[in-house]
Amino acid sequence: MTAALPSIRLTDVLHVGSQRDASDIHLVPGLAPALRVDGELAFLSGSPLTAQETSDIARALLEAEGFGRLESGFDVSAARVTDEGLVLRIHGFRSSQGCTLAIRLLNKQIPTLESLHLPPVVATLAQRDRGLVIFAGPTGSGKSTSLAALVAGLDETRTRRIITIEDPIEYRYQSGRSLITQREIGRDAPSFSSALLGALRADPDVIVLGEMREIAAMRAALTAAETGHLVLTTLHTGSAVQTIERIVDAFSGSEQAQVRSQLAQCLSAVVCQRLVARKHGSRRRAAVEVLLVNDAVRAMIRESRTHLIRNAMTTGRQLGMQTLEHHLTELALGNEIDAETARRSSEN
Repeated sequence: MTAALPSIRLTDVLHVGSQRDASDIHLVPGLAPALRVDGELAFLSGSPLTAQETSDIARALLEAEGFGRLESGFDVSAARVTDEGLVLRIHGFRSSQGCTLAIRLLNKQIPTLESLHLPPVVATLAQRDRGLVIFAGPTGSGKSTSLAALVAGLDETRTRRIITIEDPIEYRYQSGRSLITQREIGRDAPSFSSALLGALRADPDVIVLGEMREIAAMRAALTAAETGHLVLTTLHTGSAVQTIERIVDAFSGSEQAQVRSQLAQCLSAVVCQRLVARKHGSRRRAAVEVLLVNDAVRAMIRESRTHLIRNAMTTGRQLGMQTLEHHLTELALGNEIDAETARRSSEN
């Protein structure tokens, strides 16, 4: 959706946010607008927002149907492109103050993997014909952007039928060598799991699942990867080992052995990232953990010995694997980040 912004004040806030490379804008009644810049919150000068202002902005950004759901107490997500060319992902919810909005400012163009400073081995994951590839990390770590960059790179290099399932659609792909269809939950399909099962009937080579948010979606993703498709998705976890354990633990005890077997068979790679502050300059960069699933790792997953996977990543560096701590150490020794940032960002 492309439309004019609902108020001069929001236009000004978005302009300032764009100029300052903010990742997010927060609009809360009773407070001045706040920006998240390089991971830190900063309030803008000016009068606090009124409940009516945030309600009017929410009504315009979410449109009638979305605003109606918000007023009924539901959380609502949407994406839009403004006349000024800003790409927004909006999340609206009710709070004690009134309508509250979190607005993510997305890149106007899909960045390349190289510009994101991801390890070269990440680009090779798109060349695989089957398997499950997961981009993991905490909220705001850039995993959705990395996934989009991988899909865009795939479109430039291979002829594939690609179906994306997203909530909401953030980046718009322009089909190059591949045939790309994008579906949005709520508008084009009722749920991730139903959309994924439907995609299997549409002759796909690659299925892009915006997020494995529910057990049904996890089960469908595993099935799709098992049956010879390349499935690319994201998950909110802090490490490669946590990613595997999160998927297994989501299922009941009686199913976990089967899920471990499925993961051992179809999991191809886990790329876990977080954004860290540079020592010089204002922009953050990604620190990345990479797990490539080989026969040894498959056995560890199947036999519930995931605590040994970190050792496999350490000894598999020549294959392109690396732990988060190894990459943080490299960045610190290369004078890109300071030692304290490396320590704070480490899982271990």
